[in-house]
Amino acid sequence: MTRAWVLHPDIRYDRDRRDADMALEEAVALAGALPNLEVVGSTVVPLRDPHPGMLFGSGKVEELRGLIEAAEVELVLVDGPVSPVQQRNLEKQWKVKLLDRTGLILEIFSDRAATREGVLQVEMAALSYQRTRLVRAWTHLERQRGGLGFVGGPGETQIEADRRAIDEQLVRLRRQLERVVKTRELHRKARAKVPYPIVALVGYTNAGKSTLFNRLTGAEVLAKDMLFATLDPTMRAVRLPTGIDIILSDTVGFISDLPTELVAAFRATLEEVLAADIILHVRDISHPNSAEQARDVDQILSSLGVPEDVPLLEVWNKTDRLDPEARDAMMLRAERDEGIFATSAITGDGLDMLLRSVTDRLQGESIDEELRLGFDDGKRRAWLFEKGVVQSETQDDDGYMLQLRWSAKDRAQFETL
Repeated sequence: MTRAWVLHPDIRYDRDRRDADMALEEAVALAGALPNLEVVGSTVVPLRDPHPGMLFGSGKVEELRGLIEAAEVELVLVDGPVSPVQQRNLEKQWKVKLLDRTGLILEIFSDRAATREGVLQVEMAALSYQRTRLVRAWTHLERQRGGLGFVGGPGETQIEADRRAIDEQLVRLRRQLERVVKTRELHRKARAKVPYPIVALVGYTNAGKSTLFNRLTGAEVLAKDMLFATLDPTMRAVRLPTGIDIILSDTVGFISDLPTELVAAFRATLEEVLAADIILHVRDISHPNSAEQARDVDQILSSLGVPEDVPLLEVWNKTDRLDPEARDAMMLRAERDEGIFATSAITGDGLDMLLRSVTDRLQGESIDEELRLGFDDGKRRAWLFEKGVVQSETQDDDGYMLQLRWSAKDRAQFETL
């Protein structure tokens, strides 16, 4: 078990200290998401101006060195960006391995990636990250000789050779990923032929998306009280209690200051959100930083280019964790806003109202109509019953007379059969 210490540099010096403590708590939770890692201590370090060479001032570096040595720490996790030079200097001063926030999240993603696509995306993100951290630290980085080594001018440095090797590997990974993405696009086109709308679950990591997904689909997606418990996207066809068939998509959880390398790498995965007919933004309403987390999710959705006309419903999850007074207040506030639903994926409270709203938005305004079908129209008749739009049916010598309640969208799909 590796002993680790978490540091949160509070660079915005005039910020509320409680926010810094919350950020440190999240960083500790991130560290806890890695197996074989024991967080033995954590500290908020106020910073007015980051030191270019050491991040922290010399006095603070020495103070932290005492804490690290006393706790016999082997790994220091800095919850923020650390330049290659700062990382090298701090590792020399503290005689430990150091990871910044991006490196930590990459380690978690690398540990969690299960599908071929997920593994490729993490490898690409890790290589992009490593490429920026090639610094002149060892003697093997001397400039190589040009030509055959007997005569000739100077050749490329080891840094340049390493960077070229990384670039070549990135090209190979990108080609492999393109093939995987093409397969995903074929699957998406195949789903488009099935008249099932897509409902995408998005939200901050650990908001309860996978628990909600499991409750609605009966699946067994890993759901733990842990950041990034699930990484790879999951999709299931499911019939809602309201009778409508949908494809439910569970996506990777978002987080504040998500590394740019990961946003780029996982764009293909998150493109499922762009194809959604409805987006359910799942929030952990019991979390003290729920509003800030919601803003981070909105920013990522905006950067992905989600169309503004796609309905987005807020699911205020984990109401079971609130005390009765706070829960009643949340329920009352949700009732006043048709785009907000207070729920508990654990107990099932509030899900009926949410699913009815999803159904109404997908189907549009219902229309009552009468339709006659012949005896040889079995396929279309079966489709109507499968969609759950048949209210009643009578039979005579010429065929079937059906009383329907359906939407304009249902009717348009029926006419293509």
